[in-house]
Amino acid sequence: MAPDSRWGMTPQQSIARECTRRGRADVVAGCRALVRGEQTDPDLLVALGGPAARRFLQRSAHFDTYWLRVWGARGLLWAWDEAATPEVSIALRDEAWRVRETGLKVVARQQLGDFLTEVAAARHDPVERVRQAADRALARLTAAGA
Repeated sequence: MAPDSRWGMTPQQSIARECTRRGRADVVAGCRALVRGEQTDPDLLVALGGPAARRFLQRSAHFDTYWLRVWGARGLLWAWDEAATPEVSIALRDEAWRVRETGLKVVARQQLGDFLTEVAAARHDPVERVRQAADRALARLTAAGA
């Protein structure tokens, strides 16, 4: 993935840098909180979401707070711990399709075979991108024998 021109790095690079700075366990804990709809500290939010996250630090109301859950799930792509398994389950059932899609990416990347039933069900999601992510996750899990 190419670096975001406004960010100067990829999300993977930003998350790796944050893991070095504060420790993987702290990053994972913050990601888990975001997926659950809870808050995390502002520096971690910016590390996960990049420049776009700064607008959520303002006190104004936001209609698109699902991005916080997306960024939490995305963080689990690059900073994983099995303790985050419940949050993957939450992400796969989220009302926002982008969260479900990212949850499926986590399942595929981390080869979480325990979610095979949920992945198969997501192949019938009403959103095409979620169905495509489910197909890719299913292929990856099958190839890995998960």
